Amino acid sequence: MDKTKEKVKKKKEKIRSKKHDEVSIKVDKSKEYTIDEACALVREISTAKFDAAVEAHIRLNFDPAKDSVRGNVSLPNGTGKSIRIIVFADDKLADEAKKAGAVEAGNDTLIEKIKKGWLDFDLAIAHPSMMPKVGQLGKILGTKGLMPNPKAGTVTPEVVQSVAEFSKGKAEFKADSQAIIHQAIGKVSFDAPKIQENLQALINAVRKAKPAKTKGKFFVSAFLAPTMGPSVKFKIAE
Repeated sequence: MDKTKEKVKKKKEKIRSKKHDEVSIKVDKSKEYTIDEACALVREISTAKFDAAVEAHIRLNFDPAKDSVRGNVSLPNGTGKSIRIIVFADDKLADEAKKAGAVEAGNDTLIEKIKKGWLDFDLAIAHPSMMPKVGQLGKILGTKGLMPNPKAGTVTPEVVQSVAEFSKGKAEFKADSQAIIHQAIGKVSFDAPKIQENLQALINAVRKAKPAKTKGKFFVSAFLAPTMGPSVKFKIAE
């Protein structure tokens, strides 16, 4: 790295560090905030110049090697982000899905397009009759977390309705290999009550997805954080 680039990098790091330090003072790291307190505070601690996302990070008590926690949640106020949806369906349903908001829809032609490397979308929905063919894309979509799945509500005969629901704020969640759910629930520009409504909807949906084998406390720890900035620990009642 030349000296000019190194100076620019150090300058940016210094600015980021200063902003981070300024907002970090607002967060009491020894405190476990209530949900309403956390939703109000997270709006004040973003260090980004853009309208950052508000993300919930929830650690759960279950064994990811034996069980999974996944599903979908209808966020009352949406995520604040537009989502690009594709649909695997026959021609008639494909046309209706496009009218409902899908960026692309179809069957064999769409499958071939993806095989050639096209992945310009955020969510894939499939009619059950299409899954034998969509299965050919397992290695491509599976590694990107884009494979349609019945548990996530993305394999359904009601593809047109699903496009409308996901466009309005329905979101898929899934705990990772560390038993943690990472989910965007809004933007820092949302007012606190809207963030709280979305967060509570997510908590309720995760609670319903609790594996039957899980004993004791299910919610181990929970944090809210903007895309850039410190995190706020909050308490979830069991």
